[in-house]
Amino acid sequence: MHRVAVIDIGTVTCRLAIADVEGTQVIRLGKQSTICNLGQDVDKTGRLAQEAMERVFACVKGYVDEAKKSGAQAACCTLTSAARDAENSPELGAALASLGLDPIVIPGEIEGSLTFLGVSRDFPGKRILVADNGGGSTELAVGSFNKDGLALSWVYSANVGCRRLTERFLSRQDPPSADDLARAHDCAGKLFSEALEKAGEKLGKPEKLVVTGGTVTTLVAVDAELDPYDPAYVHLHELSRADVQALEKKLATLDVKSRAALPGIQPKRAPVILGGAVAIDELMKQTGFDTLTVSESDLLFGLSIVAAAALAGTQSPIVWKPTMRPLA
Repeated sequence: MHRVAVIDIGTVTCRLAIADVEGTQVIRLGKQSTICNLGQDVDKTGRLAQEAMERVFACVKGYVDEAKKSGAQAACCTLTSAARDAENSPELGAALASLGLDPIVIPGEIEGSLTFLGVSRDFPGKRILVADNGGGSTELAVGSFNKDGLALSWVYSANVGCRRLTERFLSRQDPPSADDLARAHDCAGKLFSEALEKAGEKLGKPEKLVVTGGTVTTLVAVDAELDPYDPAYVHLHELSRADVQALEKKLATLDVKSRAALPGIQPKRAPVILGGAVAIDELMKQTGFDTLTVSESDLLFGLSIVAAAALAGTQSPIVWKPTMRPLA
């Protein structure tokens, strides 16, 4: 058994997981999530803002300290959509390397595969469609997990995310106008439709739509008025499309300050949660699912599994492995 620390730096959140891993069995020891908004203005400028990089660096420095205290043998660090889009990502990478990490900007297809690896263990033998809805992109993956291992049919990264939709369409007024909201729906719907067309026969007929990410877990928390947040309640919870539409309607009538006051929402997520609800609704519309299942077993689970495999020198369950750095 190996104890690993994995850090994932997304468009909205920076996250840490420390886990004991035996093969594909993960025991979550600790998880932290901090909204750092690395993707601030990236869709408009194509660059990471200096203040955003400073927020991320301070957060990750604390994570590295936590990982060392936990007794983790080694750590890995991945960056996703915002870093993929920004021309100055190497600047952030150099800063993170000074903390003893080997930060890797991963392609959307690897991100989707890692998420599917983490999620699919809860649905053995079932063909599922997994959607990791983030700040800048949504990774879609179809396949199954059974006794013979992972069988992935299709993985794709669509540029639909809560921060991207917010900055493009939903930030001119607070709350946004009906026309701007409609434009956000049109954009998300078109991009998801194009993605599914590319899948073609590889999509097949998934039995379930399983969604992970801060938007969908927050929608469950807001719907149930969870305070404090309860991951046990959220994990494998189901939301109907009618539920999502009702939540979107509620959020669309509130300004950001009022959204931030709702039970179940992190105040820093309030500016982008409406954009996230739009993305989830269009995802369900385009895939034809009336109900989705929420998963807490996300990319961090998958990343923990491949990190432990890299540390043990065994074969990764997916065609990628991270570079592990020992923690002194």
